[in-house]
Amino acid sequence: MDEILHISLEGGQARALVAVTTSLVEQARETHSCSVTASAALGRALTGSVMMGVMMKNADDRLTVTMNGGGPIGQVVCTAYANGTVKGYVDNPEIELPRKVNGKLDVGAAVGKNGHITVVRDLGLKEPYVGRTRMVSGEIAEDFAFYLTVSEQTPSLVSLGVMVEKGHVVGAGGVLIQPMPDCTEEVLEKLEALTASLSGVSTMVHEVKNAETLAAKTLSSLDYEILNRSVPVYQCDCSRDRIERVLLSMGEVEIMDMVKSQHGAQVSCHFCNKQYDFSENDLLRLIREGKAAPKGE
Repeated sequence: MDEILHISLEGGQARALVAVTTSLVEQARETHSCSVTASAALGRALTGSVMMGVMMKNADDRLTVTMNGGGPIGQVVCTAYANGTVKGYVDNPEIELPRKVNGKLDVGAAVGKNGHITVVRDLGLKEPYVGRTRMVSGEIAEDFAFYLTVSEQTPSLVSLGVMVEKGHVVGAGGVLIQPMPDCTEEVLEKLEALTASLSGVSTMVHEVKNAETLAAKTLSSLDYEILNRSVPVYQCDCSRDRIERVLLSMGEVEIMDMVKSQHGAQVSCHFCNKQYDFSENDLLRLIREGKAAPKGE
């Protein structure tokens, strides 16, 4: 079962999130018909995003992570909410690359590192918080860690993994560890010593199947306490009303252009691929009811 554990380490000197997201990532793979490499890239990004999401305080808080490293997969975009729901997509889900010499998927080459990771946090305030750092490797876990350490001034150890066998996701998950401000040097050294052991998290998830066993396997050298549990779910919140608002935001001039040139509009949601059809009469109704404002207003 997919689950995220919220864990206190060494009497509160550090915190950790341990996640199993196998079902969630498999659903995303099916939704977007992802190749093996794209499944790994999207799955890692979804797992990292949902772990960051559940750390937010209010149920309506959300964050959107955009990775644009210049690789052939294009943009990797994920939106996560504090309640554990997450959605995402990659521009080119069919992209497949040869494996590395060591047999591992070349996610870094697919995503690329000549670009940036941008995180937009919508916390219900007047303006959202926007953070941005350069991509480090395109392997995604390192890029999340660099972003959290540099942009949010929170040193972080992040490990993310996705295992795909015979076209299906059989293991996905991650571990995120952050020291608290009063963390001692002794505990910091213990945390740093975990780096090597966390490199095979996808294999561990495939073997142990659940978050509690994964926590025991990865955090065995530390004193830890499970404080809370979250259930991560792949879920798109698109609707016809929301798509209608997107059309309205384009302005009356562009809507009229659709009426004249296409006699309607077809809009697909990037996150779930659901298609919304608007007839010529639907578009004229939007304008007639005075909902569509001229572009630029």
